[in-house]
Formats: sequence, C-alpha cells, structure tokens
Amino acid sequence: MEMERARVRVLPRPLFAALAGCAALGGALMLLPPDRPAAPPAPGPAARAERAVTAGAPAALPDLAALIGDREAFVRTHPRDGQAWAQLGSAYVERGRRTSDAADFPRAERALRTSVKVRPGGNAEALGGLAALANTRRDFPAAREWGEAALREAPRRWTSYPALLDAYTGLGDYKAVRRTLERLQGLRSGAAVPAVMAEAAGVYRDQGRREDAQAALADAAARTATPAEEAEWQYRAGELAWERGEPAEALHHFEAALRLDPGLGSARAGEGRALAALGRSTEAVTAYRTALAKQPSPQYALELGELYESLGRPEEAGTQYAVLRARVAKEQAAGVDGELLLGRFEADHGDAESAVRRLRAEWARQPGLDVADALGRALHRAGKAELALGWARRATDKEHGGEVRSALYVFHRGMIEWELGLAGPARRHLEEALRINPYFSPAGAVAAKEALAALGEPVASDSPN
Repeated sequence: MEMERARVRVLPRPLFAALAGCAALGGALMLLPPDRPAAPPAPGPAARAERAVTAGAPAALPDLAALIGDREAFVRTHPRDGQAWAQLGSAYVERGRRTSDAADFPRAERALRTSVKVRPGGNAEALGGLAALANTRRDFPAAREWGEAALREAPRRWTSYPALLDAYTGLGDYKAVRRTLERLQGLRSGAAVPAVMAEAAGVYRDQGRREDAQAALADAAARTATPAEEAEWQYRAGELAWERGEPAEALHHFEAALRLDPGLGSARAGEGRALAALGRSTEAVTAYRTALAKQPSPQYALELGELYESLGRPEEAGTQYAVLRARVAKEQAAGVDGELLLGRFEADHGDAESAVRRLRAEWARQPGLDVADALGRALHRAGKAELALGWARRATDKEHGGEVRSALYVFHRGMIEWELGLAGPARRHLEEALRINPYFSPAGAVAAKEALAALGEPVASDSPN
C-alpha cells in the first residue's frame, strides 16, 4: 500500500518538467495584458469583389470572376435570394465595363430584374445596378428612371447617387447634376468615400474646374482600399492631365495605374494616347494594340485607326475602322447605344449625311453636350456650316451648360467659323483649342495649325463675335 501511494505521488521527470513549465508559463501569462482580438483574415477574391461592387467601387478582374462564380453557384440553390441576384448582376455590369464584353450586359439585366422580382420592395441595390447598367449601355433615360427609383427607396444611401449623376450628365441636365452632387456630399455616410470623391471630380471636370477635379482624384487615390480602386483613380487623373495638354504627366498616371492593375485596358489606351503625343509612335501603337487585346473597345479602335492615318498607314487604319464597325454591331446586339461613336466616325471618315441622321435622333433621345458637339461636326462635314455653328455654340457656351474645357469642342467650333468667314472668332477658338491641349487629336491639331496659318495675323475688320 505504501509503495502504491509512492507510485501515485512520484511523477516521471519529463512529465514533471512539463507541468512545471506550464505552471511557469501560466504565471507569466497572468502578468501579461489582456489578449487583443486576433486580426481577421484578409478577405479572399470573392469577398474583395463583393465589397467593391456593393460600395460602387472598381474591382479587379480576377476578383470579379471569383465573385461571379460564387454567386452563380449560390443562386442555383437559393433562387429567392434577392441580394445575391443583385450582387451577381452588378458584378456582371462591372466585368462588362472592364472588358468591353457586352455579352455580360444581358446576363446582368436578367440577374438584376430577377432580384427586383423576388424582392420587389426595399431593393435599392438592384435598382441602382439597373441604373449603372443603363449608363454603361448609354441609355441615359432608362438610367435616370432606375436611378430615381433607387433614390426613392434609399435616399440616405450614398451608392444611390453616382449612377444618377451619370444619367443626368448624359441627358444634359446640368442643374440636376449640381443638385444631386450637393445632396450626395451632404450625406455623412458618403462624404469621405473615395468613390464619391471621384464622382465629384467628374462633375468638377465638366464644370471646367480642373484644379478641383485633380484635387478630388488625388484625395480619392490616397484613401483607396484596394489596388484596383487606386488604379482607376490614377487612370482618371491621367485623363485629366491629358485634357490639360500635359502628356508626360498623363503618362506618369497611366503607368502608375498599370503597375497597380496590369489588366486595366483603359489605362493602356491612355498610355498609347500620351506616347503618341510625345512622339513615341511605335510604342504608342504597341500600347493601343495591347489595350485592344485586353479590352476591345470600339473607341480604342477608332483612336488607333486615326493614329495610323497620321502616320501615313491608311490600310492599317482601315483595318481598325472595320474592327470599330464590327464591335459596335456586337455591342448594339447586347443593348448598347453606339450611335454617338458611329456618328463621330462617319462624320470624319465615312458618310457625313448618315452621321447627321444618327446624331439628330440621338439628340432627340438624350441631349448631352457630347452629342451637340458631334452633331455640329457632322453638319459641318455635310456642308451645312451655318446650321453646324448653332450646335457648336451649344457645346461650348456656358449658358447652355458647355463649361467643360474641351480642346476638341473648341476646335470644331473654330473650323466652322473659319469656313463661314468669321476670322476673329475662328482664330480665337483655334488658338484656344491648342492652348487647352496641343495634342488633342493627331489630325485635328495639325488642321488647327494649318487653319491658323491661313488666317494670318488679326486685322481691324475681324469680327469679335
């Protein structure tokens, strides 16, 4: 019995040492401050894209693919989940925008309409997604309708506002743009959100407030949560620098965007534009071709075609114009309005009368400044300079909302005035176009300089109007 007690009391040395160590560790731990909660794990690709899509922010393409796959699988087993359908639809919209793949737009519409159907009330997320889809398709009347419905559902939700701002801009309703931005900036929940700052930058740009726009984008880039979001704001800063006639600064921003998101086709096309302005034509062509491989936008095909023309390579230009027509036809089949782009293209490179018809119809449906400018250009190319001047004035006069400092708009006005014999206004507007951006167009900048040379020095008889 005594031996048994001894066996119970005496522990093997390794076990005793271990217990002693635990006791010492326990005592030491009692002296430490209370445990802090463990940092949450970093969100995965689908979660990152969900956060971005829900917040109306850009998302990386791999993350979008992960989110779309996740939501497609989820709604197959939960077909009555309105929120999942809304997230799926919004992810399709963002992916279609990022890739210029219009096939995503019918998918987005089906998902978003399903969301509204299974959750008919209190579904501002789906309504806002439908507004964003309509904007991406350049259907601004529909975007206004869906955007206003989303705002009625959730007037304190800041993500209800950006799509509505884009819709009002596309419709030329600049008073509504100002009013809506003021309401958005008055929301405590959204005033400091990077996406709101970027929206404000777009409005400031249209108002001719370039310094304010630049500052807002810089603030947005400094507060971003993801590389994809920062890349988008860097790209937009590059676009502003380009419009100011600063191609080296623009290239700096485009390259920063591509370091953050190498798949950002819009930044690659911007890089091509800046390189061409800097005289680096071979690199510019390569950049455009890379952009088109990643994001086959008909706008990029037009820009590359015009670059080829300026380089004396008409056959390659014609190939790009054929690509443009094919891409526009494909997008139109998916509900995208390509009439503005086709009108611009036909006015400069094809059938000007066809351009006039297209753009008159477009103006009747959605009268934005870009349509007014394009219609003026088309009328001018069709030999109707007097009619054209009224539209050019509408696009550039502040009383009509034409506050944006666009070298292209002012150039078009100056060329119309030159043809009409209005030497003073023509000289003033052509000089202004080159001051705003000496590189605004490969062919246009040359034409402006040639017209100014033909006009010569001003004389006392030049009209000031």
